[in-house]
Amino acid sequence: MINFLRLVRYKNLLIIILTQYLMRWGIIKPILEIYDFELQFSDLNFFFLVMATVFITAAGYVINDYFDTKTDLVNRPETVIVGRILNRRWAILLHVILNTIGIGLGVYISFYIGIPALSIVFILITGILWFYSTTYKRQFLIGNIIVAFLTALVPLMVILFEIPLLNNEYGLLMKEMQLNFTQIILWVSAFAMFAFLLSMIREIIKDVEDFEGDSAYGRKTMPIILGVLNTKIVIITFILTTLFSLLYINFRFLHDVITLIYFVVVLIFPLLFLIYKVIVAENKKDYRRASNLSKLIMLAGILYSLIANYIIIQNF
Repeated sequence: MINFLRLVRYKNLLIIILTQYLMRWGIIKPILEIYDFELQFSDLNFFFLVMATVFITAAGYVINDYFDTKTDLVNRPETVIVGRILNRRWAILLHVILNTIGIGLGVYISFYIGIPALSIVFILITGILWFYSTTYKRQFLIGNIIVAFLTALVPLMVILFEIPLLNNEYGLLMKEMQLNFTQIILWVSAFAMFAFLLSMIREIIKDVEDFEGDSAYGRKTMPIILGVLNTKIVIITFILTTLFSLLYINFRFLHDVITLIYFVVVLIFPLLFLIYKVIVAENKKDYRRASNLSKLIMLAGILYSLIANYIIIQNF
């Protein structure tokens, strides 16, 4: 069981669950209560949405490890499970089972909200994860962008399935009141943008960490193509972009002291420290620590939704 949990990256799956529930209860629900509206996606079906995301993501991790066995034996041999602890055929079977459950749940909730076409989203994600593992992650930048995009999609999935039901229930009333659900979309999209940037930062750091194995097997990752020094510059550029984005959002839209304090203490200072860690990093251990720090910063960004919940309630 422990090896299975390690294989499917259970910590990452828990962050996915936390993210989607915080978007639902921390952001969407309090905004709806401003207008005396209620969530239309039932708790059970929302649970199915979260589980669909979790199962498909877990399947992606399994197939990624399946195709990465050789490079992982060089980069991080202590983590290799497929081919050593789990038979490769069983890994493929596990991948199929997890994807089948995830897609099945996704198809069900797509039909439930009356938009069967949304089933394609789950099928496409499954395909993207397969081709990412087999091809895209070996190419310059493409793999990083795919992972960052899918990470950003985690919070966006919540509004993708909630907004259509809200429009069905309150659409006419919203037109009469000359209102829309833009505020919900903007809030959740801001979290998605933060997730995209932090994921890009972390993925590129991991590419530098895995330089040895990737180079040995002919991969074309950023540090191999541009060199480690230039890759560090790219990472720092992404970190600075994240920093300035946080400050811009606060001063342009929020004007909130609590948010500013949270951003500075929990996000900006750690991001500045991450820049330092990237600059002085020299070996695998250094880059692994930087990668772990970036994950903690991403988690801190997600937890800001608790502060956002308070701000939304207090301001309205």
